[in-house]
Parts: sequence; structure tokens; C-alpha cells
Amino acid sequence: MKPKVPPANPEYLRFLGAYDKHIVDLALATRRLVLEEAAGSIELLYDAYSAVSAGYSFTGRPSDTFVYIAAFAKRVNLGFYWGVHLRDPDGRLQGSGRQSRHIPIEEVKDLRKPYVRAFVKAAVKMAERPAAGEALQAEPGASVVRAIYARKRRPVK
Repeated sequence: MKPKVPPANPEYLRFLGAYDKHIVDLALATRRLVLEEAAGSIELLYDAYSAVSAGYSFTGRPSDTFVYIAAFAKRVNLGFYWGVHLRDPDGRLQGSGRQSRHIPIEEVKDLRKPYVRAFVKAAVKMAERPAAGEALQAEPGASVVRAIYARKRRPVK
């Protein structure tokens, strides 16, 4: 049975409100998939320059983000912060940087492709966990707004 996913942070919903309903639905469906696999992770929210994004970390530190969701005007990217280390024999992950890779999500049905959840599960396995007794940046399962950028190069309402 899949774990219960907490409702989206109202601020996240407000940030996403700048996008068409289709993009909002994609972002929230992607969030649901991530949180089903990464229960207890801390959601780090950014109302950024070119996207609204949510990163997921078990420590709450942005540097320990293992999966992220970035909402753009025409699609959502499901990203893997250490994607270069994920096994990808079929070349499904996109990106050419030194560490991050992503899968473009253009339709909710894209999330039903088995490899999508498999990549999320693999990223969760690789994720940094807090050491015993280590203070977390937020409570497990929390949703925290980390940054709101004044300038935007994306839809704004």
C-alpha cells in the first residue's frame, strides 16, 4: 500500500498558480509519485527565476536534495540531482551537465511508465540520510519555502 501523501503547501499552490491548469496538475501528480517513494522527506520549495521547483531531501539541507520537480510553462521536469550515477542503459535521462539529469513529464500518463518510478526509487536509495542524533533542518515530512526570487522569467500572476 502506498503511503499517504500530505497535501501540498499552500505557498507551493500559490507559486504554481501562475501556470496553466495542465502544468499544475502535472506538478502535483509528480509530487505525489515522489512522496509515495520518499515518505518522510523534507520538501524544499523555490519560487525561482525560470521555474517553480520543489526539491526533496531527508536532512532538509538543499545540498542533500536527491530528487526535484521543476514546473515550466510547457512541461514539468522530474530531476535527479545525482542523475549521472543512476543506471540508465536505455538513455532515458536527459541532460548534459556534470551531475543532474531529468525526465520531461508532458502528460500525467508519463508518470505511469515503470522506469519513471524506478528512477525515483533508485534516487531515494542513494539519498543522504541524517546521521544518528543529527539535527534536521525541518521535521520529517515538512514542506519549507526556501526562496522566492523577485525577478521572474516564467509565467507570473
